[in-house]
Amino acid sequence: MELTISPRDHGNLEDYDRTYSEFNWSSVEREFDWSNGGAYNVAAEAIDRHARNWRRNKIALYAVQARGEVRKFTFGDIAEMSSRFASGLERLGAVRGDRIFVFLDRTAELYISVLGITKMGGIAGPLFSALGPDAVKDRALDCGARFIVTSPYLYKRLEPIMDDLVDVERFIIVGGNDGLGENTISIEELMDSGNPNYQAVSMEPTDPYIIHYTSGSTGKPKGVLLGHKAMIQQLITCRYVVDLMEEDTYWCTADPGWVTGTSVGIFGPWFLGTTIVSYEGRFDARAWYSLIERFKVSVWFTAPTALRMLMRAGDEVVKGYDLSALRHICSAGEPLNPEVIRWGLDVLGRRIHDNWWQTETGAPCISNYRSMTIKPGSMGKPIPGMVAAVVDENGTELPPRQEGFLALRPGWPAMMVGIWRNTPKFKEYFEIPGWYISGDQAYKDEEGYIWFLGRVDDVIKTSGERLGPFEVESALIEHPAVAESGVIGKPDQLRGEIVKAFIILRPGFTPSERLKEEITVFVKTRLAYYAYPREIEFVDSLPKTRSGKIMRRVLKARELGQSPGDLTMLDE
Repeated sequence: MELTISPRDHGNLEDYDRTYSEFNWSSVEREFDWSNGGAYNVAAEAIDRHARNWRRNKIALYAVQARGEVRKFTFGDIAEMSSRFASGLERLGAVRGDRIFVFLDRTAELYISVLGITKMGGIAGPLFSALGPDAVKDRALDCGARFIVTSPYLYKRLEPIMDDLVDVERFIIVGGNDGLGENTISIEELMDSGNPNYQAVSMEPTDPYIIHYTSGSTGKPKGVLLGHKAMIQQLITCRYVVDLMEEDTYWCTADPGWVTGTSVGIFGPWFLGTTIVSYEGRFDARAWYSLIERFKVSVWFTAPTALRMLMRAGDEVVKGYDLSALRHICSAGEPLNPEVIRWGLDVLGRRIHDNWWQTETGAPCISNYRSMTIKPGSMGKPIPGMVAAVVDENGTELPPRQEGFLALRPGWPAMMVGIWRNTPKFKEYFEIPGWYISGDQAYKDEEGYIWFLGRVDDVIKTSGERLGPFEVESALIEHPAVAESGVIGKPDQLRGEIVKAFIILRPGFTPSERLKEEITVFVKTRLAYYAYPREIEFVDSLPKTRSGKIMRRVLKARELGQSPGDLTMLDE
């Protein structure tokens, strides 16, 4: 019998079934100023409209620096500073449609820059500050970026490839440009030249406001473009999925280099006028719990990897902090293991709500809602306004429990509007008529809950059966010795493939053949006869993207001595 966790209250989405059957996107459009003649621009809706009403003096952003110092910004502050930035960009020569990279740590200037770029009609390209020079070069050359906003130490990191950045005209430096190249200008000088009353440029719904680069198994990263109309879905999912309310203080731990960090980390919450917290520092369990306590964070959006790292830090650590203000937790980026959900209930005293989406979808698409019973391991049900199904290679919807391709009906507001200079790749997503094909394998149960099996390329075919690595990984981390695991299919003459598991042990456990046998037996008693790992390798770390996803293709390539493909998003 499947474990279920009942809701404690209903939140913003009181009745999922009723809302799903009655919902239409036009009802959301009326909430935006552009529906009454205002500028059609994500920055105008996220910031400027609040600066014209009572929220002008409300805190929009608590920017926590690495050492713990806090900078506070109201909606009025962000409106004026982003307007100065937008106007300064135009005086520097930037025009509508320019691609402008923001290569910064998670400082307040990152948020102001992204808002300023979108306000003047540019396309913002937020980049992880951990990227190396070649990764930045690949992205800049791909989209012809004209300007890069960065800091002195990151500018110096790019010096070896400066001559290759043929399209970049100026670097806007946060933190002073003394001693740097003639092609630099300080952000202070740029903003001093700008107009604090600059009005956002009105855009078309399909005009892109952001370009997010995603890595692939082969070739260079692809630049996914999201349009201004994504705001409609970002608002409603921050209300229904993230359950944000006016009085909330919200912390999304995702870096803005990742779509979660912008769609539900910047724009979505600010469409609702919610106060957000940003943190410049790296992961540390005590620092994270301290932030939740210090700012009385009421809604928290994070990733499964971060939650597993908090589990590894130990249950005793949590007891030193007051998390009583925290009422809602969301997770995205990769599937949420049932063991993590149980830990959330036992240790944090909160349900953790998994949700599924992709860079290409622009906003959450399938979720576990506050008002809905959770089935741990399931990604939940589609958001109101979207149709999700599991289909075969012909696009035929499959019956419950039958595995197939996870697909969406195209046309949702946040759906990508293109891939930069790669129309053939964009069209691949729609090769099955009438569907967007996600590249994930899944099945749907009798109650409409959708269950993730794995990326199509990750699915293991062993002894004539198909097996998703997530199922095995979830069983593995239920063992008391296992902190994290990554599972791949390894070629085998007899079985086609066998399951191989790479395991990080919890503190206090030592690798041994006996422990391997114990873990194998443990999984055998929980999964189908073919699903247990026939090989186990203990490792100190697993290859992950900067957003926390386990890069199984890298594990497999290393195991087989093959090229791992694009590694620019690998978190070293």
